[in-house]
Amino acid sequence: MRTNGLSGFRNQRGASTITMLVMVLFFGALLTLIVKVGPFYLDDLTVQEAVESLNDVEDLSRMGPAQVMSLINKRLTVNNVRSLDTDSFKVEKDGELVIIKLNYEKRTNLFRNLDAVVSFNHEYEMKGQ
Repeated sequence: MRTNGLSGFRNQRGASTITMLVMVLFFGALLTLIVKVGPFYLDDLTVQEAVESLNDVEDLSRMGPAQVMSLINKRLTVNNVRSLDTDSFKVEKDGELVIIKLNYEKRTNLFRNLDAVVSFNHEYEMKGQ
């Protein structure tokens, strides 16, 4: 017969060795994924900001696609994004609208024969000022 509720604490021992090992492996894999894939998302945010800043350019609607690509390349170089090919960008003109399509993917090896592929697809319509 129990007299108090504290006698149950003697039977508790905590997490087992296998449970701790599984937790360490899980969080280690999660940290590896964040470290390997995280920079791709940061670069994509930088690319988005660089392209969206073109909306502040005067006479953007009068520029040709080559001039717009030159502006994009300059902004990406300033922001230290050098891993993006110019083939990923497609610049089109539709009257006063400049349509910029961006489609690319990044790959990285996580470990051994397991790879991660991150795909980005953006489309911008802008006139400039």
